Amino acid sequence: MDGFAVDGVTGIVLAGGLGRRMGGVDKGLQLLHGKPMVEHVLARLTPQVDEIVINANQNRAAYGRFGHRVAPDEIAGFAGPLAGLHAGMKAASHSLVVTVPCDSPFLPDDLVECLHQARRKMGAGVPLACARSGEWRHPVVGLWPLALREDLRKALVKEDLRKIEVWTARHGVAIADWPDQPIDPFFNVNTPEDAARAARIALQHT
Repeated sequence: MDGFAVDGVTGIVLAGGLGRRMGGVDKGLQLLHGKPMVEHVLARLTPQVDEIVINANQNRAAYGRFGHRVAPDEIAGFAGPLAGLHAGMKAASHSLVVTVPCDSPFLPDDLVECLHQARRKMGAGVPLACARSGEWRHPVVGLWPLALREDLRKALVKEDLRKIEVWTARHGVAIADWPDQPIDPFFNVNTPEDAARAARIALQHT
């Protein structure tokens, strides 16, 4: 066994935001081809991990109907994806967690494997990995060791840190690359226009 051997991976779906650019709606519950967006995300992530935790601060009963544990932020004030990561880490049963947003319905089926590989290539001194498609990094699509949970809590509570890139830069980040054509696997739905585009992509490629 190498220094990267783990007892499994917990998948954390980040659904704790306010959806401001979508008019304040809960993005994960918006329909894409007749199914809530989060259902598309779960279908792609679930086969790649050993368990799922959904981080949600609103509509928790609705998210609970998908059959996975729902963990709200412990850090108050809708503190962003780092707070969602922290909540998911507290609920996780495994030594590594993978995070994805609830509004990325086209996630690759090799996500977890490629994040693992990127981390191994960088060596044991780089504990984190995140995704990149084309020239765009996606810091909320990442692989994180549970051992950093307390460090993250201190950054959130004592430093009031909210920028995910600032925290990850402290620890070192390996990058896993995907092409962004014919579709970007990390395309995410932030606006009504994005939702319309996602519907067109789904018709053409799924």
